[in-house]
Amino acid sequence: MEAIILAAGYATRLYPLTKNKPKPLLEVAGKPMMEHILGKIETLEEVERIHIVTNNKFTEHFESWLKGYDAKKPIDIINDNTTSNEDRLGALGDIRHTINEKNIEDDTLVIAGDNLFEINLREPIKLFQKFGHNAIVLYDVKDLELAKQYGVVAIENNIVKNFEEKPKDPKSTLISTGIYMFPKKTISLINKYLSQGNDPDKTGDFIEWLHKREEIYAHVTQDTWYDIGNLEQLEKANKEYKSE
Repeated sequence: MEAIILAAGYATRLYPLTKNKPKPLLEVAGKPMMEHILGKIETLEEVERIHIVTNNKFTEHFESWLKGYDAKKPIDIINDNTTSNEDRLGALGDIRHTINEKNIEDDTLVIAGDNLFEINLREPIKLFQKFGHNAIVLYDVKDLELAKQYGVVAIENNIVKNFEEKPKDPKSTLISTGIYMFPKKTISLINKYLSQGNDPDKTGDFIEWLHKREEIYAHVTQDTWYDIGNLEQLEKANKEYKSE
């Protein structure tokens, strides 16, 4: 299995903090968010290589950081060659770019680089390996109003039945954590999805398209999880991680 960490966003909602620094390298509890994520991935014996995909603006930042990071697995930094929020490839575009750049032909773990979590990834990995299907990690916010801000998932017998990005009328309070596992057969479906002219920006839109064609198993967690989308969420995460 290979891992792709999506870190090519420009995080304009966190300006000025991210004007000259990528969001995943902002510190929470004394170390960059990226290192919190890697700490979870590096415990997985199934993962052989880790690919961090970023943009032309921040490639040097990640390369400089990587030189000082004590990596437990091979890590490479991939430049998607975009330069601004206007020409970004989007999450699916970056996944495809990484797959093509590194000739990935294996099962793939995909994680959003602005995730901060205490989820034990071994559990969803076991689920993924048991059934050999796509898998997604969900978190129950237990609030329909709050759910409207996220990608909302409805499941039945732990199988995804519906996925909506920021719905006005959520069908559940289960939301996507931005953690996905795709078997190697899904790689061709990513290309098919994009070739049909579908939106490359949100992974959730692909999940909505995919679950109508392939089964997607859901792992629901209540372990600590933060989506660092704005300054308020960053400050909350910093405060609560420091207090643990």
